[in-house]
Amino acid sequence: MSAPFWHQGWYRFAHKVDSPNFGPRPAGTEIDLVVIHAISLPPGEYGSHDVQDFFTNQLKCDRHPYFEHLRGVQVSAHFFIRRGGELLQFVSCDHRAWHAGESTHAGRANCNDFSIGIELEGLDGDVFTSEQYESLISLLPVLAMQYPLKHTIGHEHIAPDRKKDPGPGFSWGFLQQGLGWESHSFPE
Repeated sequence: MSAPFWHQGWYRFAHKVDSPNFGPRPAGTEIDLVVIHAISLPPGEYGSHDVQDFFTNQLKCDRHPYFEHLRGVQVSAHFFIRRGGELLQFVSCDHRAWHAGESTHAGRANCNDFSIGIELEGLDGDVFTSEQYESLISLLPVLAMQYPLKHTIGHEHIAPDRKKDPGPGFSWGFLQQGLGWESHSFPE
């Protein structure tokens, strides 16, 4: 008998890195939204542990000038996909990660309450790697088996006045084709 994919909201095939930045979801919340983000720290630099350190409140803000404006900021995402496709999980999907900020989708505010946040190592508008798409295309169906997902959209779609990620470098068409999901599940 094989082990289950999920244990208390943790995905078996992700590298678990506990973030303290999470909270409970409102009672009775249906988790039906995935929000795709892009992040790199410092912007445009890849391969360090800075994003991991940021999501776990361990970022040394004196190490780079860009980090100064992140001092005291507490954020997280459920998942982070590195450029090589490595999948890390910071928060149980059963809990509310702090990735969306002030946001709305389909007339509902506070998208953190009902969404799963996936950060891709990248820069707003830049292209993403085939390994990242491969990891994302592997993860999303497993999420959909566990949670009643209806939509997969970008941070730019739920907070358009504040955010631009993942931006024009992200191929929604490629993601849809790879998943074989209906077009109504993605941004127009």
